Amino acid sequence: MTGAGGPDSTSRAARSSEHHVRRRVAIGTGVLVAVVAVAAAVLVPSRAGGPAELAAGNGTSTSLRTGSSTEGSTGASTTSRPATTTSTTSTTSTTPVTTTAPTTGSPLGPQPASITLLFGGDLLPHTPLTAQAARYGHEVNERFDFDPMLAPMKSIISAADVAICHMETPVAPDQAHLSGYPAFGGPVELVDAAKAAGYDGCSNASNHSLDRGRDGIAATLARFDQDGLHHAGTARTAQEASTITMYDVRNVRVAHLSYAYDFNGYKVPADAPWSVNKIDPSRIKADAAKAKAQGADLVVVSVHWGTEYDSNPSPYQRDMAAQILTSPAIDLVIGCHAHVVQPIDQVAGRFVVWGMGNQLANQAAVPRSDGLTAIATAIRGKDGRWRIAGVQGVPTWIEPGSFRVLPVVRTLADPSTPAALRDQLRASYDRSAPTILRDHTPGVTVTPRP
Repeated sequence: MTGAGGPDSTSRAARSSEHHVRRRVAIGTGVLVAVVAVAAAVLVPSRAGGPAELAAGNGTSTSLRTGSSTEGSTGASTTSRPATTTSTTSTTSTTPVTTTAPTTGSPLGPQPASITLLFGGDLLPHTPLTAQAARYGHEVNERFDFDPMLAPMKSIISAADVAICHMETPVAPDQAHLSGYPAFGGPVELVDAAKAAGYDGCSNASNHSLDRGRDGIAATLARFDQDGLHHAGTARTAQEASTITMYDVRNVRVAHLSYAYDFNGYKVPADAPWSVNKIDPSRIKADAAKAKAQGADLVVVSVHWGTEYDSNPSPYQRDMAAQILTSPAIDLVIGCHAHVVQPIDQVAGRFVVWGMGNQLANQAAVPRSDGLTAIATAIRGKDGRWRIAGVQGVPTWIEPGSFRVLPVVRTLADPSTPAALRDQLRASYDRSAPTILRDHTPGVTVTPRP
């Protein structure tokens, strides 16, 4: 198959859109393409669900790194399609924390008292993982099928009011020539799987953004458009780059910005300096102010940063967070890149998820198989201003061979979970939970283990 669409695009798109049929669409249903005016904001369909149906109880830049990434993968065994079950569960409460400065509010209509925002870690199509997706695909007469890998997370992802993943790598412009680490060009079916799992969009700025050049960016965003997913951090045109990605979440406007520390030695194209966002505190603060001026109630900044395989936030991370959070326009910072779970903290009164680890990757070595899905609860004050009241950590674990992303607590609560798997899940939880809670930050919780 060649091209970003390919002969299987119709069936894949139809299946991946199943989740979105259940939504209440507040403004539009399609993707606003890059020809919109520079001052316009991209609005994303919102979910019908509220904060009550989530995951609890049941279930990047670094000054120390330059040059190529070390995001290699480990070997994987052949596995048949797993039987998966999903369920919808409720969230634990969090302690409200004062967070943000005044905003203009939304003119869209009545707003709820609270909303939930979910964020997932790195999606990395290493070659063994893609090979397993080909085996799953063969069983359903498709080229690749990543859906079984993300299926255990679907009810958690879908229950949030808005869900944003981190698509760390581009798709291959020519789908007949895929590649894995170190210069990724993945299958378009991974984008389809993110949609099918319930994600509304993704951050796209990463150290791998330029692995396949501008053609890779264009092919990736074309598939996002086809699937009705929104994106931030990379762009096909200057106009698209200057447009703030704005989610309409039950009449609450949530702006999403995305930046990366560097691009593994690839130079940002001189004729397209807008094609990918590099971390620059002044630029980030200006973009956040622009988003608030355009009516954002909340501004979320995704940053690809940190020292790989280190659960401690690096001095660079701490310095960048301190610099950008001098802006009162930024409400939440979400980190990726380290491939291990890092703590959730507060800086200048705002929550910072330093790093969520891998959501889906072929890095089986402990603790790289652990992940964190972060669920932020935002509340509306009596004055109409929105703030992030707390962040819940949902530990996840990637099952070797099958590459199923398992929500640890919910899988432990399932009586059919085998004893050997339970042991691995408990060990994963006992690594992740203390890391997430390391700084004892008020408003930060972890799904309790049964």
